[in-house]
Amino acid sequence: MMRCFKRAVGCVVLAFAVLGTASAAPGPFDQQAASIQALAPVGTDIVYAGSFGLGMFRSTDRGVTWTKSGEGLSDPFILSLVTTKDGVVYAGTFRGGIFRTKDQGKSWQPLNAGLKRKEIKTLLAVGDVIYAGTSDGVYRLNGDRWSVVTNGLDDVLVHSLAQSADGTLYAGTSGKGVLRYKANSTGWVRLHHGLKDHEGMVENFIRVLTIDPEGGIYAGTFDGGVFLSADGGSTWRPISRALPNDSIRGILFNNRGLFVATGHGIFKTTDKGRQWVPINNGLTSMAVQVLVESANRSLYAGTNAGAFRSDDDGKSWSAINQGLEGEVAPPPFLFR
Repeated sequence: MMRCFKRAVGCVVLAFAVLGTASAAPGPFDQQAASIQALAPVGTDIVYAGSFGLGMFRSTDRGVTWTKSGEGLSDPFILSLVTTKDGVVYAGTFRGGIFRTKDQGKSWQPLNAGLKRKEIKTLLAVGDVIYAGTSDGVYRLNGDRWSVVTNGLDDVLVHSLAQSADGTLYAGTSGKGVLRYKANSTGWVRLHHGLKDHEGMVENFIRVLTIDPEGGIYAGTFDGGVFLSADGGSTWRPISRALPNDSIRGILFNNRGLFVATGHGIFKTTDKGRQWVPINNGLTSMAVQVLVESANRSLYAGTNAGAFRSDDDGKSWSAINQGLEGEVAPPPFLFR
């Protein structure tokens, strides 16, 4: 029933559930573990954590302890984070747009010139270029101003972005599936051949996109599992028939395998999806929202109830929540 409802009216209910707000909203001054929606390691020891309602946190000891890092960051509902090679960090928020810090999180400045709307679902850094996926399409940062990458995604919520080695940009959207934009082309092209569920319905709601070193594109859907394209998105095939949960929140590829974060834990495959192995030992919250890897190969997972770190490729996880708590801001939406 949820799947049919979602396809009829969009991802509103499902998206709220992902953010941990489908149940009764907490009071404005309740103390609770942070719901971590975004993580960004810098080097081997520094990690930024963006929460939904508690603002930004920063750790200098691989998550053992955290401190608030939010001066100037006016929206405590953080949806996305990205860092550049020179240490600059960008944060995308639910209702306040984009913020940037150049002083290791001591202060943040808004960076919204050129944006039509301020819901920022994803940020992508490729070299010196920064892209933003918003509720009104894809933008690129030019100096201190954002400009639309190209027309065709007006009023479309972009959940994820990825760029291939040849500069082709891919966007995972809510409602229009996966789209591709090649430099100097006329605009976005929708890619849906083979991107269908077991009922034959096209997967229109894409939460995650990842490209491996060989050019394989992985698309994680809201409730249809994972798909792989080996030809630049022209055709897709499902690779998650054996995956216990089809709500995909993160995809991470390294030379030890493919890791997928879902609504019910983290799984790993070393044979491109023929077999998935759960790697959840130590996770006390299975609603994983984000999965990233640091420079020293540690894995960090953000969940609806704090953050976790693994130093052995997910064989075991340790909670890293000291300081990841506080007074929850009034929710940006309420269910009636």
